Amino acid sequence: MNEKINIIDGKRNYISDCTEILQNSELGKAYFSDKAKAIYMLEYALEKKELYVALNEQDECVGFVYCMPKGVFGSYPYLHIISVKEDCRGNGIGSRLMSYFEEKFPSDKYFLTVDDFNADAKKLYERLGYQCVGQLPDFYKKGIDCCLMMKRR
Repeated sequence: MNEKINIIDGKRNYISDCTEILQNSELGKAYFSDKAKAIYMLEYALEKKELYVALNEQDECVGFVYCMPKGVFGSYPYLHIISVKEDCRGNGIGSRLMSYFEEKFPSDKYFLTVDDFNADAKKLYERLGYQCVGQLPDFYKKGIDCCLMMKRR
């Protein structure tokens, strides 16, 4: 990574940046093409204090993560959404956000889902120690299959 990244608790003034980042991702194109829906989801995450924002040295939002501390079976941390600004991808920001997620919520297991169309994200998760533990056909949207991934500590 070429620059220092600071991850902070989400703030309302970053919702617009996070919305744009999300809508310019494969995930956003599949699920959040409606801007109002994206904003609603991000504001919900902010209200629940589950949104964390990655800032570069100029305090520009370059990514975010929405994680639920007890999102799986009411017991295990669940990474709901992670997204990195398009022109910043490949610089380690996603890995940094993943590390933040795991450090913020100490556990013996972590979970996330990845869609079948998102091969790059799946490679990142596998490189970080996540394994597919189940397939979820049509989980979030008909025609899109998800892989439930888990990491053990």
